[in-house]
Amino acid sequence: MLTQKLIRKFAGITIASSLLVGVGAGSYSANAATVTEAASNKIVIAGSTALLPLTQQAAKGFKKENPSVSISVSGSSSIAGPQSVTKGSATIGACDWDATKSVGGFKAFKGLKAHKIAVIPFATVVNSKNSVKNLTTAQLQGIFSGKIKNWKQVGGKDADIVVVNRAYGSGTRVNYQDKALKGKNFMSKGSHYKEVKSNGDMITSVKENPNAIGYTDLAYVKSGIKALSYNGVAASTSNVLSKKYPVYGYGYLLTKGDPSSKNAAFIKYIQGAKFQKGTLKKMKFIPISAVK
Repeated sequence: MLTQKLIRKFAGITIASSLLVGVGAGSYSANAATVTEAASNKIVIAGSTALLPLTQQAAKGFKKENPSVSISVSGSSSIAGPQSVTKGSATIGACDWDATKSVGGFKAFKGLKAHKIAVIPFATVVNSKNSVKNLTTAQLQGIFSGKIKNWKQVGGKDADIVVVNRAYGSGTRVNYQDKALKGKNFMSKGSHYKEVKSNGDMITSVKENPNAIGYTDLAYVKSGIKALSYNGVAASTSNVLSKKYPVYGYGYLLTKGDPSSKNAAFIKYIQGAKFQKGTLKKMKFIPISAVK
């Protein structure tokens, strides 16, 4: 982690050293920022790994336009976003739900303000070598609950299914359980069950195991894995926009009350038409104005 002296010297963007090739696919630890680091000339972002590719790119773009501002970006889980802002260790918390309201077993965080920044399409993912192309709601409910145990039960080869799940506190998990599984519970243990802490870890686990199944947002779907269709509908931004594909959620940036000038400027930047219609769309997110 860069020291304060180096941050001031280089005025760079601090990103977790475990960053892998691609748009943020990797395992990230929460930023060890202090209240001092959350001063008005600094922007400290922590939280969602689903939004991490987006906040990283926004930080780079904002930095070019505001070279004197120090920006630190990290990701661990959605719940860490509002928690970090509440504690004062971050000025902005990234979360895959509006944490000012109770949702998915999580109580509302008082004193925070939510700023909607993106629509996030989520997808069921398997190893690219898996022959299965589509799964229904009922099949997914069976697989993730542990009732369907073999790929041949859903049209695949004769092999045990390995379920890869996100840990509790993940916004991707909250959205996937709600939208894809219609609220049905996940299995929680077993020899063919694995739990991971981030979207980067999810991708690695599915790429390394030809019998694995998991879920992530479209920004992380790269070589080695593939997104399955849901009830015959492909996981794509166009199908979200046409209201054919229902597995999506909204991404938020959270601040403690009204943000300071630099943090407000960053939020305005990421919500602006230039970023929304440019970088954001290229990364398989959807502009907030496009989905009503």
